[in-house]
Amino acid sequence: MTGEAKARRRGAALEAAILDAAWDELDASGYAGLTIENVAARARTGKQVIYRRWQNRADLALAAMRHRYTSIADDVPDTGSLRGDVLAVLRHMARRFREFGSDLVHGLMAEAHELDPETFEVIPDAMAIILGRAAERGEVSAEAVTPRIARMPADLVRHEMLLTDRPVPDGVLVEIVDEMFLPLVRARGRDQREKRAATGASR
Repeated sequence: MTGEAKARRRGAALEAAILDAAWDELDASGYAGLTIENVAARARTGKQVIYRRWQNRADLALAAMRHRYTSIADDVPDTGSLRGDVLAVLRHMARRFREFGSDLVHGLMAEAHELDPETFEVIPDAMAIILGRAAERGEVSAEAVTPRIARMPADLVRHEMLLTDRPVPDGVLVEIVDEMFLPLVRARGRDQREKRAATGASR
């Protein structure tokens, strides 16, 4: 590559070239074989150029994934019901697992401690929007759903992915929503209403 061509690759163009190279390297070598050195060679740039943007290979791999695929945060489902919205989020997760493959998913999970904690806020942020809409429709009591409960469906899907090392069947997603998440949310909503009613009656 000539000096003139290198000079043209700056900013967004250089970043896109690196992310494309990282994805190609993942496709060729898998996550276990991914190295900053190989990505730099494939992108025809220096390692330090990559390290200035991404701290480690987990950070780079995640950025390459986001560069290639749209995020659930960019298009939060709005099916008109809490059940439909949560199922749509879980189906998005399951579809991404199939697209990325277990090698990449397991590799990133094993090195999750090296990623920015905000990395794992995408699904909770989407769930917050979904639960806000559900509260406006009167489907759920907003104060009844704690952050841990909101995370539960996605956490169960991740557990299933890691435990079975294969795509999560749609029936399992439906079971998580219909037999675990929704009953818990509804029960807590009833508890909240009963507590308010008892408080009002005692006054």
